[in-house]
Amino acid sequence: MRSYKKATATLPTKFGVFSIIVYQMPDGKEHLALLKKTHQKHLLRIHSECMTGDVFHSLKCDCQAQLTDALQRVGKEGGVILYLRQEGRGIGLFNKIKAYALQEKGMDTVEANLKLGFKDDERDFQIAAEILRDLNIKEVKLLTNNIQKQKALEGFGIKVERVPQITPPSKHNYQYLKTKKEKMGHLIPQKIIKKVRGGS
Repeated sequence: MRSYKKATATLPTKFGVFSIIVYQMPDGKEHLALLKKTHQKHLLRIHSECMTGDVFHSLKCDCQAQLTDALQRVGKEGGVILYLRQEGRGIGLFNKIKAYALQEKGMDTVEANLKLGFKDDERDFQIAAEILRDLNIKEVKLLTNNIQKQKALEGFGIKVERVPQITPPSKHNYQYLKTKKEKMGHLIPQKIIKKVRGGS
């Protein structure tokens, strides 16, 4: 594992009491783990920072809904939430807002990234695997619809059972969900896409 500094404390929340662990990496980025110990297989959510969704409750994506769902479930069942500072699928907040502007002109989220010179997903999930190793977690139930997260963890030797994470869609994120399903391979049921197409 790459060198890092670590700080740990107790964090009471409305979802329960967690241990919060901050990993400060050599590049200056600080990634977080919220841990609630369990004797069962750990429920895991790998959540990439989304300031517009997580903080300002943007309706353009499903990030905030997924984070809240994960906090509720891990708070009840035990497990860990990894909060990775990889805003905008790894392109940063500045470029994410530039991508939003392109989407307002008719591009989807993948097309906008490519137009700006990025891949559709620039994230590095090795960081997640390294944090799990530090926490001595070798087997997880992964909350995700993104098969690439599962493959990435398995590639680093983590045993993974995927658990679908479907949150209520809206007319505002219909195109985003449709693009994630059709162009990024996310395992989102077609009935979810059809349900919202007419606006809900």
